[in-house]
Amino acid sequence: MKNLIVIVLMAAFGWQCAGGHSAKQAKMLVFSKTKGFRHASIAQGKKMFLEMAPELGVVVDTSEDASLFTANNLKQYKTVVFLNTTGNMLDDAQQLAFEKYIQSGGRFLGIHAAADTEYDWPWYNKLVGAYFESHPKPQKLDYIVTDAKHPAVSFWYPKVNRLEEIYNYKSVQRDIIKVVLLADEKTYQGGKMPDWHPAAWYHEYDGGRAFYTALGHHPETFADADFRKHIKGALQWLWQR
Repeated sequence: MKNLIVIVLMAAFGWQCAGGHSAKQAKMLVFSKTKGFRHASIAQGKKMFLEMAPELGVVVDTSEDASLFTANNLKQYKTVVFLNTTGNMLDDAQQLAFEKYIQSGGRFLGIHAAADTEYDWPWYNKLVGAYFESHPKPQKLDYIVTDAKHPAVSFWYPKVNRLEEIYNYKSVQRDIIKVVLLADEKTYQGGKMPDWHPAAWYHEYDGGRAFYTALGHHPETFADADFRKHIKGALQWLWQR
C-alpha cells in the first residue's frame, strides 16, 4: 500500500526517480530573509512547508542565510521558495547564482511579500512578475478564478471570499505572466488596479518556471486547508515535466 501511495504522488506531481534516487530525496529551499518589513506569518509558513514535506515527498530546508545562494548549492533544490522575503537580500554574486539556477531549469515559488523584494534587480522583476506598490488595511474580498483547470485554484472556481492584505502592484509583467486569480476591487476598499488586479499567476521564464501568489499575510493563513491546496497546486504545476 505504501508503494502505491508513492507511485500515485509521483504521477500527480510528475516526479521521476533518475539515477536510482528516490523521489523522497528531492529537496526544497524555503528562504525567508527580510531586509525590510518582517511578516509575523513567516514562522507559520515554515511550519506549513515542514508539515507538508512528507506528503509532497521532499526534504524541506528553511533558511535566512543568503550565503546558500551559490551555483553548487542551489542545484540540489527542486524548488526555491521566497516566503515573505523583503528588501535587497542577495548580493551581485548571489543574484547571478540564482539566475543560473533558474536558467538550468529551476523552479521558483513566491509568496506574498516576495513581490516586496529586490527592486533594483530587473531580472527578478520578470521572474516574480510584479513589484509591490501599496496596500489598504486587511479585509475580506472576492477573488475571481480565471483558469478553472489550474490545480492551484480549480477547487475555488468560480470565486472565493477570503481575508487578506491585498497588494497593489507596479511593474507588472503583463505580457509574460498567466493569471489564475484576480482580486475583485468592487468587493473591498483601497484597490488601485480596477480594470485588472492580478493576485496569483505563473509563467515559464529564462529556462525555468515561476509561480507567485499574493496570499499569505496572516499567520493563520498557513494553517488553512484551502491555502495549503493552493500551494500544493502551485507546486504541482511547477513540477510538471
